[in-house]
Amino acid sequence: MAAGEEDETAPGRRPSSRRTGDKTARKTAKKSSGTQGGGRSGEDGTKHAARRVSASQALRCAAQQLQELLGKAPESVSAMKPTEDGWQADVEVLELERVPGTTSVMASYRVILDEEGELMAYERTRRYTRGQIDRR
Repeated sequence: MAAGEEDETAPGRRPSSRRTGDKTARKTAKKSSGTQGGGRSGEDGTKHAARRVSASQALRCAAQQLQELLGKAPESVSAMKPTEDGWQADVEVLELERVPGTTSVMASYRVILDEEGELMAYERTRRYTRGQIDRR
């Protein structure tokens, strides 16, 4: 073994049991494609605009990717709208379950997706109890 190399079977170190999902492969493929900005290069070298996913597909992407980050299942998507760069969604998440259920703590997250449905940013915009009604 050369200096500076690590033995994979060294005591105390085990290979990770986490599986690399399709998302990692997609991100790697995007990075290795050599394109920048919002376009893709075709076989003939011309740029093509990235295809925008449908609203229903963007809704599923927003909920799934937020669940992966937070470790909590979204309860609903309360708003969804297209933007110049993709989609914006408001996702409701159960943050703290209590008894009775009307006192459980909910949170609303704003999720920004690119045109392909990949999560670009998210932020918690509101916390409230499940039984609370908005005043307007």
